[in-house]
Amino acid sequence: MSELVLINVSGRDKPGLTSEITGIMGRYDVRILDIGQAVIHDHLTWGILIEIPDESKSSPVIRDLLFRLHALDLQVRFAPITVEEYQSWAAARNRACYIVTLLARDIKAEQIARVSAITARHGLNIDNISRLSARPSLNAADNRIACVEFSVRGTPSDLEKLRADFLHIAGEMNVDIAFQEDSIFRRNRRLVVFDMDSTLIEAEVIDELAAEAGVGEQVAEITERAMQGELDFSQSFAERLALLKGLDESVLEGIASRLRMTEGAEHLILSLKALGYRTAILSGGFTYFARHLQRKLGIDYIYANELEIEDGKVTGKVSGQIVDGKRKAELLLEIAEKEHISREQVIAVGDGANDLPMLSQAGLGVAFRAKPLVKESARHAISTLGLDAILYLIGFRESETNQSLENADF
Repeated sequence: MSELVLINVSGRDKPGLTSEITGIMGRYDVRILDIGQAVIHDHLTWGILIEIPDESKSSPVIRDLLFRLHALDLQVRFAPITVEEYQSWAAARNRACYIVTLLARDIKAEQIARVSAITARHGLNIDNISRLSARPSLNAADNRIACVEFSVRGTPSDLEKLRADFLHIAGEMNVDIAFQEDSIFRRNRRLVVFDMDSTLIEAEVIDELAAEAGVGEQVAEITERAMQGELDFSQSFAERLALLKGLDESVLEGIASRLRMTEGAEHLILSLKALGYRTAILSGGFTYFARHLQRKLGIDYIYANELEIEDGKVTGKVSGQIVDGKRKAELLLEIAEKEHISREQVIAVGDGANDLPMLSQAGLGVAFRAKPLVKESARHAISTLGLDAILYLIGFRESETNQSLENADF
């Protein structure tokens, strides 16, 4: 009978090691059942599971490997594997695979300990751990995003409880944790749709308009209650609009010019464009300001409310259908159909209760710096970092996005 042997090699990494080791195995017609490698700070950890045919016998293979690896100053361990052990292990590979993404300003041991404790408690085993962000500097603090990705496998009994556990420790440790199925769609998203106010930009534009009209406090209070989900969006929108009646059209340009982009927004949009994604703004705000962002960032689609203006004055109304939560979800599906992609290939990002319908329609719905109700209802949330953290949820490494930007033609 053939023999199964697990070989683990560690030591200083150097070019040609894989060729050296597998070259020796090749002389004995060895079959490779599994192989993996990791290098941290030029230190190699290399594993391979092999099947040695009956006619070759294991002793000569192991002897030749042992001599050569010792000459290369590498440590090696051999472990025999039974057929039953292999079959049991191989069957487990068919269980569902998930991705846990840990995002923070800096990765600490406690964070990894608590994340991995939750995966273990819910019956998930870690297959692989990778750092997606660049290595941090030792000499100076920076404000970049640090990201570690865990590939886990198993069948959790209660996905909602698992997500709730991650949300709880994320709040305690001031980090973001995402949990998603590792499906074919994860790195095959093609469209990203954004809310505008308090998502792509820091402000709620209607509050800025209200301040210019002298009704700032009244409108801000209604806005907050609407975003919390305490008021119907369309009704509250009409109330706030009516308070803007008589506002001079000239103030719009000034407000647009001073709008501040949310942290990471510009980097995210430019990276998505370089990677070939389509982008859209689906906003309960106003087209005037959405067009301003479209010109600045090169966004492909914008849908928002058309502020009605007569004789240079705001009438307190909008023309056409109000873009509320239901309409946002409809628009998401319409754009996806136009682009000939499935909704599983769509990412939606928003902060308010009126964004929940489109977040639920998307393959990846992300509540960004969202109100508590929205954060708890959405499948994924980013609360402590910038918008460009979404690139890590898709699975891109920092080096990949940097390379795409360098090669972009825009």
